[in-house]
Amino acid sequence: MNKILLVEDNEVISKGLVYSLEQASFSLKLCQNKKELDKENINNYDLLLLDIMLPDGDGFKICQEIKSKYHIPIIILTAKDEEDDIVLGFDLGCDDYVTKPFKMGELISRIKRIITKENSIIVKNIKLDLDSNKVYVNDEIVNLTTLEFKILKLLFSNVNHIITRNQLLESIWDYDEKFVNDNTLTVYIKRIREKLHDEELIKTIKGIGYRVDE
Repeated sequence: MNKILLVEDNEVISKGLVYSLEQASFSLKLCQNKKELDKENINNYDLLLLDIMLPDGDGFKICQEIKSKYHIPIIILTAKDEEDDIVLGFDLGCDDYVTKPFKMGELISRIKRIITKENSIIVKNIKLDLDSNKVYVNDEIVNLTTLEFKILKLLFSNVNHIITRNQLLESIWDYDEKFVNDNTLTVYIKRIREKLHDEELIKTIKGIGYRVDE
């Protein structure tokens, strides 16, 4: 089940969205403002539905900030229908721009199209299939464990950005707390590099964490 993070302060609209999208087999998490959004781990979601006019933040700036840090599709959902606003939204990285009022069936169709397109992450010659949790190098499958895939997905979802050791350890904790160990993380990074036959792909940032560059 695909997980959607909805940021919307209008109670009537948010209730309708939550009901309709859950009926369409999506999992919904509602944030009514930026403060609630900031508490969420963006990596836990497959798509962000973002209102622009929030009581405590500018949706355009939020879109730009999230797109600079995370690999997640964003659909802006707003009453701002001026051409300049729409152009700005796309310039800041949104994947689609839907103006209110909107037809629910059309919105669901747009969501499905974007999520289907985003079911894999490709970096250089390596592809992560997010549906099957399989990894391919030059179209040949590489067998990673569930934990190794989880680590690689987090790094690939944040290309060109440093992921700290603590962030990776928290990710491992979510999977199975018995693996939470700093030395264990080092071992898993080493194994991933060996299996991908690329010692340079995952760069060690001494004293901080790791980074994957495009």
